Amino acid sequence: MFSRVYSGGLMGIDGYLVQVEADVSDGLPGFSMVGYLASEVREAEQRVRTAMKNSGFQLGARKVTVNLSPANVRKEGTAYDLPVAVAVLAAYGVVDSAQLEETAFIGELGLDGVCKPARGVLPLVLALRDAGIRRCFLPPENVAEGLAVSGMRIVKAENLKQLAYLLAHPDEIVEERGGGSSEESRSPEYDVDFGEIQGQLLVRRATEVAVAGMHNLLYIGPPGSGKSMIARRIPTIMPTLDREEQLEISKVYSICGMLPAESALMKIRPYRSPHHTISSQALVGGGTIPRPGEISLASRGVLFLDELPEFQKGSLEMLRQPMEEHRITVSRLHGSCDFPAHFMLVAAMNPCPCGYFPDRNRCSCTEWQVKRYLGKISSPLLDRIDVCVEAAPVTYQDLKCSSTGESSSAIRSRVEQARDIQRKRFEGTGIYFNGEMGGSEIREYCSLSQEDDAFLQRAFQNLKLSARGCHRVLRVARTIADLDGAEQIQKKHLCEAIGYRSLEGKYWGGER
Repeated sequence: MFSRVYSGGLMGIDGYLVQVEADVSDGLPGFSMVGYLASEVREAEQRVRTAMKNSGFQLGARKVTVNLSPANVRKEGTAYDLPVAVAVLAAYGVVDSAQLEETAFIGELGLDGVCKPARGVLPLVLALRDAGIRRCFLPPENVAEGLAVSGMRIVKAENLKQLAYLLAHPDEIVEERGGGSSEESRSPEYDVDFGEIQGQLLVRRATEVAVAGMHNLLYIGPPGSGKSMIARRIPTIMPTLDREEQLEISKVYSICGMLPAESALMKIRPYRSPHHTISSQALVGGGTIPRPGEISLASRGVLFLDELPEFQKGSLEMLRQPMEEHRITVSRLHGSCDFPAHFMLVAAMNPCPCGYFPDRNRCSCTEWQVKRYLGKISSPLLDRIDVCVEAAPVTYQDLKCSSTGESSSAIRSRVEQARDIQRKRFEGTGIYFNGEMGGSEIREYCSLSQEDDAFLQRAFQNLKLSARGCHRVLRVARTIADLDGAEQIQKKHLCEAIGYRSLEGKYWGGER
């Protein structure tokens, strides 16, 4: 007897429909599985057979063949245990095949028949819904993820015996309809706030400008000046995630098994701060079976690289393409996968190995040591950082100041207003932020008066800016003007943008 059950597989961060076919026939008793399977899927044979026995199903010794289609795509993970078991039970006639129409099953099975959670359920259920599946049985721990998908009916499956009973008694099936909750529109709650920062007004302002235009940002300053502290608070001034962004982020975290237990969707902007010893593969993603890396986990949020020169140079250079294209393609023997990489790069570094250059009263580094240290950051990488700001040492008066700084909510409101201006400006162009503007957009949206154009020309010559550097100044100036609510870029906006640009000349010198 033949039966067919639906399930899903993962390719990158997207799911696809998998048909689990089972055939029970006369012949030499055995249990075989085919369909381009990874080792953990092949092991499902032993788990399923033992789970069915321990669940009380006494099945005759027959020849059982299970096929996972499409057979040209490699299947990985343990989420196929449950659909394989249901397909075999249906082929034996224990389960009514009529109840399997437009129904999918996802989950791992314990040897006692208990349904265990699987990774990547959110993208799997999204793919199943798009393929026309209307009902999905999930382990209890994965139900919340399934309910995040609108248009899908979710059924909790505790164990294999209970599942078989429900399929035999469809009137007792309790279905929950997926869809967005009313809590999605609430402002996220963070355990940190910009109001906790004392002093560093210049760094706070540069951070606000960078976030408003989605510009990459570099902090340079001595140890203890608050660089990491400010970077940790950047997500608190970014706009609240919309539904589309929540789904994109949650798909990545679901695949990695990192979704928060209390929620099916990510409600706050990601903040990833990998250690400088991280490998290139862990940073950009990869592996024999491609998995997302830190840049994908930081998508729609912040990727903070502290002690930037201490990272492997090869790892840093790998960031250049994702910073421009906002996605990363990982190609391996078993296929090619695209992962999102729409992150804001925030980096922090000391100006020299000891951290106190150019203060020669405290810095003991030689000129060669300083140049060697700064030389670890390549020109192409610096060219992709629009805002560079110096974090000065915090004074004792700043620490003793009783007044608190401006709160994150106040800064976030200004950022959201600037983002709204940009959204309307670039509507229908595929561009969303000033930091993504190319040459044609800069010519269209960054026009200057004759006087301001002459001022920029003098700055271009005096600072020996490159063409790319001049474009960076205009992009940042456009964001500063948006924060001011100005239609046209003015001289004061250019002056502030040039100030964020000129710091590189102080430390690195030359044309950049």
